[in-house]
Amino acid sequence: MIVQSPRPKRSKPDQTNAEEITPRPQPQAAAGFFAPKNPAGPSNPIPSSSPAFATPVHPLKPFQPPVLTKAAILPIILPPATLRPLAFRTFTKKHSLTLTSTALQELATFIGRHCGSGWREEGLAEKVLEEVARSWKNRNGGVIVEGNSPELKDILKNLEGNMSGGKILTGPRSLSRQNSLLLEPEQDEQHAHTRLGLRPVQSLTREDSNASFGMSGLEFTEEPGDDSVGDVRRWLKVIHAFDQPRLTYNIGKKHFERDPSKPSLLPAASHKTDAFRNRYNVIHQRILRNEAFQSSSVQGSSLRQKTSANGLSSHKITPIANLLGRHGTHHMLLGMLVILPTGSLAISDLTGTITLDLSHAVAIPEDSAWFTPGMMVLIDGVYEEEEETMTMGNGLSGSSGVGGTIGGRFQGFFIGQPPCEKRRVTLGVSGPDGSGADHTIGGGFGWIDFLGVGSERAVGSKMRKLEHRILRQPALLEDGRPSRGRAVIIGELNLDQPRSLQALRKILGLYASDPEGCTPMTFVLAGNFTQHAVMARGGSGGSIEYKEFFDALASTLADFPSLLTTATFVFVPGDNDGWVSAFSGGAATPLPRKPVPDLFTSRIRRVFAAANAEAGLANPGKETEKDAGKRKGGEAVWTTNPSRITLFGPSHEMVLFRDDISARLRRASVRLNNTNKAPVEPEPPTNNDNDDSAMDNQCPPSSLPDAPDVDDADMADTTMTDAMDVDPAPAPNQKSTTMLPPPSIPYDVLAARKLVKTILDQGYLAPFRQAIRPVHWDYTSAMYLYPLPTAMVLVDTTAPPFCVTYEGCHVMNPGSILVPGRKGAARWVEYELPGVGGSGTGGGRVRECTF
Repeated sequence: MIVQSPRPKRSKPDQTNAEEITPRPQPQAAAGFFAPKNPAGPSNPIPSSSPAFATPVHPLKPFQPPVLTKAAILPIILPPATLRPLAFRTFTKKHSLTLTSTALQELATFIGRHCGSGWREEGLAEKVLEEVARSWKNRNGGVIVEGNSPELKDILKNLEGNMSGGKILTGPRSLSRQNSLLLEPEQDEQHAHTRLGLRPVQSLTREDSNASFGMSGLEFTEEPGDDSVGDVRRWLKVIHAFDQPRLTYNIGKKHFERDPSKPSLLPAASHKTDAFRNRYNVIHQRILRNEAFQSSSVQGSSLRQKTSANGLSSHKITPIANLLGRHGTHHMLLGMLVILPTGSLAISDLTGTITLDLSHAVAIPEDSAWFTPGMMVLIDGVYEEEEETMTMGNGLSGSSGVGGTIGGRFQGFFIGQPPCEKRRVTLGVSGPDGSGADHTIGGGFGWIDFLGVGSERAVGSKMRKLEHRILRQPALLEDGRPSRGRAVIIGELNLDQPRSLQALRKILGLYASDPEGCTPMTFVLAGNFTQHAVMARGGSGGSIEYKEFFDALASTLADFPSLLTTATFVFVPGDNDGWVSAFSGGAATPLPRKPVPDLFTSRIRRVFAAANAEAGLANPGKETEKDAGKRKGGEAVWTTNPSRITLFGPSHEMVLFRDDISARLRRASVRLNNTNKAPVEPEPPTNNDNDDSAMDNQCPPSSLPDAPDVDDADMADTTMTDAMDVDPAPAPNQKSTTMLPPPSIPYDVLAARKLVKTILDQGYLAPFRQAIRPVHWDYTSAMYLYPLPTAMVLVDTTAPPFCVTYEGCHVMNPGSILVPGRKGAARWVEYELPGVGGSGTGGGRVRECTF
């Protein structure tokens, strides 16, 4: 047996020494009672808290925001039928949205889980529904809210993380940095300062933290003293064709939707069919809203009698497939003019194709528009079946045509363009040109954001108020003082011609002499920047010489620093510009086309940067910490062809397009048998004629609807500014005694009206076949003119210069900067926003000068 002895205790030598040095304190019973209430703080070199030293008695403690805890909510089961009245009042009556049953079920489940039993008494459900409706419109979800849509699920997911105790603590995450600090008035004051990182001094409140969609992107403020807001260029935006939203028309919902697919320059062949289908649907729905194609549902009423008394009748469009078995009947067709593989002319819609016979067709109004294959047209005539088809009954046989071509032919008697639609009618805004404050009409597409700058009904009225405050003040409308709201449009600028730079120097010198604060807000310079396709070794030179041309342009611009620091220069390329011309050789390139590469324009950008730095301004898009608080200077924007300029959101939209479309229309047009009208010989263009008249709508009675009226047309130059008197058009029930145009109207004006009416009625910038003018199938939305823009710059050197207004759209063509046939003469167009000048009319005018 082994007995283990206990281990000896180790002694602590330091313990005994410590006890000898520091005696153990004795317990005191009254220590807690007689102890001072404020114990002395640690030793501090700062003297005591006497008033002489003004030191605090108590040390300052750092501010620590309180930690917010989520309030407990007892979830309930909320039936959708109970929530339906409140949802109908919020979504349908207030926001013009329609809820499906699945969406109502999703909202009821969400509100019951996160709002609990206080969803009705405390008004929690109404705030949630309001937030969901605004977020839905911000995402352009459409008129119908579906429960299985990913947009609604994403909205509810984001909203769930921003709720506490059934209340919404912050706005949606889509708000900008400016609006993210603006809180609801119901939020707790302590929580407001917790978010701001400040001590609770004063709560920040706002009546509506969630600005309507589009406002956060515009960063709109109501501070009149902000210099950046007061500059008109602050609200000017250049939109490239490849950055424009891609929208398609849904015939089921009767609404525009965003295309979720990823665009490609080499898409599948089915995308070509989708592009044709969308273009047909857009024009078809536009026509069905026209009064001439609407029929009354009241039978035997006084309305029908009144309509018949006025001689107006309703028109009906017949699908091509419905012509089968209806030999000898009268119909009106809407479709695209196409050329069959056999070489014959035909018309095609979404249901089929049929051969056309236009040997006896007459244009309505006569000689007022062009008709080429690739255009959407209205044709009124009679269907005639073939004898073989009538006997055998084969309507869609391969022997009668190619594919689904219907047998027989359609004998056309009248052909016309689809009627145009004004911008305010498309957007559903009432008042003169939509300027009425907070006055809207039902229908239309006012909630659609076509360009990514906000919709008309969301931000239109606020942008117009801002425009009135900046540009339309009485002090700024003094007689004789140039307006800031001007745009100088310079046509084809061939840099390989030395006289072009001389003309440009003269034009810029005229505007550089304007008073400070009255220079134009933007300059638009269009190509072709070379006469030949230099990149394809056209003429002489190559890429090195091409860059030298832009270096010479930079040297010219450097002589006008006052314009470089106060204006936005926009450069639109042509078919001869790089890189596309390297393989096209100056031929028609696919639209839209990309801008001139930065490799050739680097020196021009350096000239703008140097001018801004010398003036102490910040370079737009390249702001640094040193530029904080500085006003933004001028910039050079190299954009696509086509592109758009927006000013004050959706209030002003200007389309920029460079194309010799007049010559292409003359080459590809269909010749009609106009037996009732003598041909008009072209007159040489004159420089001393001025026309300020309306488009002529004279036409014989027919079954096609009359062409829409033209608001006015402006044809002005530097030599004459008086208006031209034109006889009014005859009434519809009166027959014109002669079909010849008034001799006082020059040929250039008639050619301009014909070109403008063709393009705007088509609502498409390239109404040709793909072999004539190719278009990228996935980017056709950038080619649409729907809704009509407020202004359009059509740089066409094969057409005479003009300024014409048609259906509220002001179309301008400056032509070439060098006047053909005149030595030392320069020509350009000056456009002024309506109502900002001394006259108040605005619009464009063709100007000339000598150099």
